[in-house]
Amino acid sequence: MRVYEAIVKGLEDIGVRAAFGGAGENAAGLMLALKHSQQIRPVITRHEQAASFMACGHAMYTNELGFCFATAGPGAFNLFSGLAVAMSDSYPVLAVSGYASREWQGWGSLNETSGLNRTPDSRAMFAATTKKSFLLADAADTCDVLEEAVNTAFEGRPGPVHIHVPEDLTHRGVEVTNFRHIRLDVAPVVPDRARVAEIAAVLADALTRRKRIVALVGFGAIRSGAGAEVRRFIERFQIPLLTTLDGKGIVSEGHPLSVGVFADSGHASAWKAFREADVVLCVGNSLNQHATFNYREDLFENKVLVQVNISETEFHKAYRPDYALLSDARLGLAALHQALDERVGDIPAVAVDGRDYEARHITHLTGKIHPGELAQAIGRMLPPRAVLLADAGAHLAWLGYYVELEEGQSFRKVGSFGPMAGHVNGAIGTKLAHPERTVVVGCGDGCYSLSGFELMTAVENDIPVIWIVFDDQEFKLIKLFQLVTYGEAALVEFQNPDFAAYAQACGADGYRVETLEEFEKAFRAALASGRPSLIDARITRWAVPHYSPSPDGVIAGLVESIEARLRG
Repeated sequence: MRVYEAIVKGLEDIGVRAAFGGAGENAAGLMLALKHSQQIRPVITRHEQAASFMACGHAMYTNELGFCFATAGPGAFNLFSGLAVAMSDSYPVLAVSGYASREWQGWGSLNETSGLNRTPDSRAMFAATTKKSFLLADAADTCDVLEEAVNTAFEGRPGPVHIHVPEDLTHRGVEVTNFRHIRLDVAPVVPDRARVAEIAAVLADALTRRKRIVALVGFGAIRSGAGAEVRRFIERFQIPLLTTLDGKGIVSEGHPLSVGVFADSGHASAWKAFREADVVLCVGNSLNQHATFNYREDLFENKVLVQVNISETEFHKAYRPDYALLSDARLGLAALHQALDERVGDIPAVAVDGRDYEARHITHLTGKIHPGELAQAIGRMLPPRAVLLADAGAHLAWLGYYVELEEGQSFRKVGSFGPMAGHVNGAIGTKLAHPERTVVVGCGDGCYSLSGFELMTAVENDIPVIWIVFDDQEFKLIKLFQLVTYGEAALVEFQNPDFAAYAQACGADGYRVETLEEFEKAFRAALASGRPSLIDARITRWAVPHYSPSPDGVIAGLVESIEARLRG
């Protein structure tokens, strides 16, 4: 068995179902091994960056390993963006890349990345963008290295790993003679009983004294499959639920205790509930920039912060929790539920200012589609159990604010690393992992232009994703930042092709819409077709997403911004 054949066989052992990669000489043996696999479906992308994003998309809502690959040198380097996403967003992903023959090391051979004699050092670069990177030194080590890599990807807080395969290990006559089956054996991160009891006592005391508690839930809870535990917890103890943008949809947003999205582009109802809270229980939430109003120093002033997270490092960032519980979100919340249930009796129903606290009125300024109404229409028409992915840009704010998810539907932004086009491409991996679920991508025209050519990958592999392009021919968020910061804007406008005609030329379904009625008709057709589809929605430029730099609200945020500007 050759090295790449052994790697593919080992990946089959742990249930890998898809491989996303770019073609190249150093990956040629891997491509052939994948051709003969009866379990793993290979997808060759137009660009390796897309392969890394697709691997993230495949791992997003599964307990499976996302797998991507590339040839040596520039092909391998194109994987970095996706690996950075996997690192920041906690996706278990394995990347395998080629590596120039070691007997020519330091000579400047084709694609050499040894770090010697002015060649790039790929070992250092991959070590910096993964939990761990390996250089396979001997064919006899193949199974040991692969097993350590995949277990590292899943251990603790999941993340990416990487293996270099030198070209000299792919030569004829080099074989793995000691192949063994790969075992995935990762212990769950379980909560400490004493710490659970301590936190349960704090929460019980707060409930007894009628202190106001809110739960702030992030993607870690979704990643761990804690939706049922979150719903049981808030219902039993009558705790209002706030989510980050990443935690949106953990419980139906129509639930009586669901208050909304807590973020700088979130809901006033969530800001109000947070501002009035005495205790904040954060579950699977890293308290990142947009969920903390740019790491606002007084965010938790006069509040008790309880944080449940799978990673110890999350307790030592911008905010130090008063009580920390190191645990998988699902296991930790279940343990807290049991311990707290033993300490308190019935809890009276609480009055929650939910979605009706604010009138989400949309004012028309032009005849073009308003992005808020476009987001509302997407939410209304989204099928049960659909996945809605938002790329980086202003459209994310519109979707996060106006789409209201039902039980079983999912929403995801591109996370803290925040690459444009991360979900334009990643959606293909998500759909391949969940063929029974509708996968819709809301993306800006800037995001789509970066890598929309992977539409051909979806067509060629018959992967029916729906892309909805928010088309206003400008980089909206960059423009707004320039205007607020510098008082003028520059280099943010551009021309677009006819995206619908492009989609049709690729063999996909393409629609160009200029009214809300045209969009709804096109979206219905796309949902019914079962084909890769693109909807080019011409939106107005004269619309600004709901935003405040302060949890006290838009007006307070404006006042603070003006005061800060006057001070300096």
